[in-house]
Amino acid sequence: MSDFKLLPKSENRIFPTSEKFSLIDKISYAEGSVVSKIIIRNERGNLTLFAFDKGEFLSEHTAPFDAILQVLDGRGEVIIDGKSFDLLIGESIIMPANVKHSVIATERFKMLLTMIK
Repeated sequence: MSDFKLLPKSENRIFPTSEKFSLIDKISYAEGSVVSKIIIRNERGNLTLFAFDKGEFLSEHTAPFDAILQVLDGRGEVIIDGKSFDLLIGESIIMPANVKHSVIATERFKMLLTMIK
């Protein structure tokens, strides 16, 4: 049972540029946890990888900007304003700004979250 908290604006982790990599290989599962890894965070937005163990979740919250969630591995459920969406590998959903949403791992899954300010 995990809660996602944004890091302070001063936190900025950037993956090396001009290097080829696989998103799915850049984050690992951890038993009983939600793991997150920032790819890019700056004043224009952020890209964050997540790996959820089965049954783990991000509790209901809002964000001040639209965000797109892309499933890289496994299966998860996204609830937006009370409506449930089952997402599989390769599927995506846009979570609108200032609308309550949560993410639940119905099985282990990895996702990329992109938020543009």
